[in-house]
Amino acid sequence: MKTTTCIVGYNDREAGILYIGGDSAGVSGLDVRIRKDEKVFQNGNMIFGFTSSFRMGQLLRYKLKIPKQKSSKSDYEYLVTDFIDAVKKCLKKNGYTKVENNQETGGTFIIGYKDNLYTVENDFQVACDETDYIATGCGEDYALGVIYALQGWKICAKVKVQRALKCASYFSGGVSEPFKIVSLAYKENK
Repeated sequence: MKTTTCIVGYNDREAGILYIGGDSAGVSGLDVRIRKDEKVFQNGNMIFGFTSSFRMGQLLRYKLKIPKQKSSKSDYEYLVTDFIDAVKKCLKKNGYTKVENNQETGGTFIIGYKDNLYTVENDFQVACDETDYIATGCGEDYALGVIYALQGWKICAKVKVQRALKCASYFSGGVSEPFKIVSLAYKENK
């Protein structure tokens, strides 16, 4: 089952900017609270957007110490090893991870690092999609459909993310405004 929320990532390769946007709903059953504590943020040289738990997001934002990448490792190798090791250590030390049937689990979140977007799944696998856009949460399918439909249109990337979130909030009871969007530039704009 998908968690309530919608987090959308978009890589504007032409401008050299990563965007991650998220909604503000805190949902429990049929109860919804609009939260001020944002589901999207920057920590060091990465941007994040989380689902699953506000506590997990708080730990990733305020407690996670992002390790330096060794020059001998590719971005992906660094993320699946050193970065994930640091995430697991942070979550475990602060009482967030669960171990069931010898399987350690956390939560789901999106990261923007250098010139790519990645999804970290509940089992700590790191996914890197072929597309320049990703989404997660209960509004995922709506958001992906909107961004797919807007490909090729001369619309700025931030507006694509906003429209994807708006569609998700229209069709999903687990997604609510206001929307927050963070960005990370990875190349000099001329």
